[in-house]
Amino acid sequence: MKVFKDLFKIEKKPRKGLLAVEWVVLAYMLLTTVVILFTYTKAINPESMLWGRFRILVTMAALWVVYKMVPCRFTFFCRIGLHLALLSWWYPDTYEINRIFPNFDHVFASWEQQIFGCQPALLFYEALPSIFISEPLIIGYSGYFPLIAVVSLFYFFCRYQEFERATFIILASFFLYYVVFVLLPVTGPQYYYAVVGLDNIANGIFPDIGTHFALHQDKLPIPGDPNGFFHQLLEAAHETGERPTAAFPSSHVGITVILSILAWKARNKPLFILTLVFLVLINLATIYLRAHYVIDIIAGWITAIVIYTFLHFFARKFV
Repeated sequence: MKVFKDLFKIEKKPRKGLLAVEWVVLAYMLLTTVVILFTYTKAINPESMLWGRFRILVTMAALWVVYKMVPCRFTFFCRIGLHLALLSWWYPDTYEINRIFPNFDHVFASWEQQIFGCQPALLFYEALPSIFISEPLIIGYSGYFPLIAVVSLFYFFCRYQEFERATFIILASFFLYYVVFVLLPVTGPQYYYAVVGLDNIANGIFPDIGTHFALHQDKLPIPGDPNGFFHQLLEAAHETGERPTAAFPSSHVGITVILSILAWKARNKPLFILTLVFLVLINLATIYLRAHYVIDIIAGWITAIVIYTFLHFFARKFV
């Protein structure tokens, strides 16, 4: 009952102006809108992308008005929760922009071959095809967005004074990754291997496919037993929201590293252990499921630490 009352208790000192999260979203919207306008004649769905941004802007304004009228924890959460919920909308949007640029998978696959002498994403599943391996890894991979929700809600209910700062770090990290995804079209093995053929990949042949993904989204089947329960769920999710985009660096790994740091900072052992379990599973799953090259994983760790350090410093000063 007390938690419910706190949700709707009017704040004595309501936030003024826009939140840091909202400024981040506006900055990303402005940047990508400029890119869309400059590439308007090449873009496939420019009107849809611009209309989507307008609707988000209107919704942001409406929630700001509601919060001004009823400044409480619930309306404050709605302002931030909107953008957490829209992360899955922004992800395929990166494809709509970067599909007009040449693909760089041949470069990354070549680097992978030079560094490791093979393609780990090709060999990992073949070495361990058991459903007892694939299903747990798929669970870990699929738990990515729920884990974001768990960490965010923990801060909201248990460390409310730090909620805005924590969610700012999460959301700003996402949008920094999205900027890279927009400007650096790398699809990952599941898409690139499907286009050039597994025989070429096995023989170390990595052709340049140019702008193939501008009009095609062909990909390999998800590794694992097609009859597996979580395999089927992931297939359904891929059909709905997956696109040939966002491989380098791995935001799955990067964001999960950041969530683990936030859980550690929260000094909550069960939450920290939960994030670590998913971090291990996600690191393995991204290669096993052929979503990423190993160098994407390495870059995910490096960028996560750099991004968190920068955003944490910024948040302490301004959020």
